[in-house]
Amino acid sequence: MAAITVDPGQLSARLELEMRTDAGDGQGGIVPGFAPVTSLWAWLEPVSVSAQERADTDMFIMTHRIWIRFREDIAVGMRFRKGSRVFAVQAFHDPDETRRYLVCRCTEEGQ
Repeated sequence: MAAITVDPGQLSARLELEMRTDAGDGQGGIVPGFAPVTSLWAWLEPVSVSAQERADTDMFIMTHRIWIRFREDIAVGMRFRKGSRVFAVQAFHDPDETRRYLVCRCTEEGQ
């Protein structure tokens, strides 16, 4: 498999990587939360957008490919944050199996 070349200048979006930190609510349930892991440079590549209606509110779901430098600690359920925008990690892979980059398939929801 040929190595993929990415221009380092494309990794121009500064993102916060966050991991899930659920806490108990004192009544047997959980309160979902997220804690920052690190800041990193990434390339956000929009893929598709779809409109939906939830609870009588118009929403959109946008999918992205987010390219980052290879990391061992990425997991489904983590998320990236850019200001008020949140990108939930749905899947990830090493595109050329050289451990240089990870491509994360992420979704962003908004109104």
